[in-house]
Amino acid sequence: MPDRRRAAGFMALSALAGVVSAGVFLAVAEVVALLVARESSPILAVGSFVIDVVPQPLKELAISTFGAYDKIALLVGLGLAVVIASAVAGVLQFLRPPLGVVALGLAAVLSTAAIVTRQGASAWAWLPPLLGAGAGAAVLVLAVGRLRRWADARADAQADAQADAQATAAAHGQLDSTENARARAAAHGQLDSTEDARPEGEAAATRSPQLDRRRFFQIVGVAGAGALVVGIAARATNVAVTSIASVRRALRLPEPRTKVTVPEGAEFDIPGLSPLYTPNADFYRVDTALTVPALDPATWRLRVGGLVDEPVELSFDDLVAMGLDEYSITLTCVSNEVGGDLLGTAKWLGVPVRDVLALAGPRAGADMVLSRSVDGFTASTPLEALTDEGRDAILAVGMNGEALPLEHGFPVRMVVPGLYGYVSATKWLTELKVTTFTADEAYWTPRGYSARAPIKFSSRLDTPRTGQPVAAGTVVLAGVAWAQTVGIERVEVRIDDGEWQQATLSSAVNDDTWVQWFLEWDAAPGNHDVVVRAVDRAGQLQIEERAAIAPDGSSGWQRTLVRVE
Repeated sequence: MPDRRRAAGFMALSALAGVVSAGVFLAVAEVVALLVARESSPILAVGSFVIDVVPQPLKELAISTFGAYDKIALLVGLGLAVVIASAVAGVLQFLRPPLGVVALGLAAVLSTAAIVTRQGASAWAWLPPLLGAGAGAAVLVLAVGRLRRWADARADAQADAQADAQATAAAHGQLDSTENARARAAAHGQLDSTEDARPEGEAAATRSPQLDRRRFFQIVGVAGAGALVVGIAARATNVAVTSIASVRRALRLPEPRTKVTVPEGAEFDIPGLSPLYTPNADFYRVDTALTVPALDPATWRLRVGGLVDEPVELSFDDLVAMGLDEYSITLTCVSNEVGGDLLGTAKWLGVPVRDVLALAGPRAGADMVLSRSVDGFTASTPLEALTDEGRDAILAVGMNGEALPLEHGFPVRMVVPGLYGYVSATKWLTELKVTTFTADEAYWTPRGYSARAPIKFSSRLDTPRTGQPVAAGTVVLAGVAWAQTVGIERVEVRIDDGEWQQATLSSAVNDDTWVQWFLEWDAAPGNHDVVVRAVDRAGQLQIEERAAIAPDGSSGWQRTLVRVE
């Protein structure tokens, strides 16, 4: 066998062969998925499985660390894990065949399990990972087999060279004839033992390390380049075929029957203050979809069933024909920390959920609607919140003057003021099941969150921020406050140990929309502790006690250290 340095080189090359075989696995799986089951991408299925099973504290850590880029971070992490695992499989195949193939087969089993257990998996969902694993295993066997023959041929050549060198030395009197014979016997004994381990018919063949080396790199090069090109092309084609971005751009929604009236004084022009309406590109996104689902409005259907008098199925055109109205609503994520930015306000275009439910006729005894997304996510919303004439719970099709963005639920999503998103704001909506809280539970309930989750009203300081020094003199403190369905009565600010001061509020659009506030402060140099709190229109004071995100949302007064220079 080669010396230690050369052995390390062969280990590295076997790891390379493993990575290439994994690439072939994924590329073939993508091609087959494109043909028979587009939801069967192994890497995406495993990623979605990870999202489902990872413990709640790790989910919150990912959201707080990566924000809107948490899905990208997961994909990068999975990619790195694939590279490491496949490299190990290549080394195992080189040292202890067929352990590398076994490892690849195990990966196929795990990815297949992740795929076939996903919501909406088709009958052929198991086929892409199976064929991909077969192709990857074939490349691994061929490449590593050629690598092993290269290693053996090099060892044979070294043994022959050593024997010839010893014979030459003996001829010059450096070794006696006995030592020469012993050296040749030892050398040929090594060759014999090596040949005995080779497949029958190969031992007598003349070995060429250069030929085996060339064949190895040909296999790895062709397979690697092919996997890269085919895999990317298949993934891009899959996305292009299923993408409805162009459909969305071409979609023209009818004018709403009613529009939101924004009163004068509803928005302050203060640098650093959140705008009254959050641009779509800046609107927070927290969901369980690893990739954005693609739903064509032409084929989209909403099923309304469960405890109803008559199940109903609506097309997109049916829904829109019910009449659209415009609504101003602030959404809040349960993962929003005190002072966090996982909330936003938009003008939504939609149809009241109560009108849709009325078509089916919910039965007596039902108290919950389980909404379902195309990706399998579910939310448990109290039936009374969806049928209340005084609450604008809607099925939204538009956002800030355009069709829903793809990442925000196109073509239809739920928007329910006063409830955290995880129990109400289902994106890519496909089903409304009228049921009970005792009979069904939603996605997040067994994961440590409450089945019912009314929003805890709160306030936030937007400017100045911690770590952003301000000049001494008049400083404008500004932010937002929200109490969906109730409204904000006032916002108060305390600086250091001083008295609470009432801030100036913007004119409220409605009770479902946040308000802006500001307070002018004569700031002296030094570090100052700024605390903000709100009072809602029911006279309730914002909760001071700090509470974690789980099980039903954070609470507490935001405290910000402001440095005045």
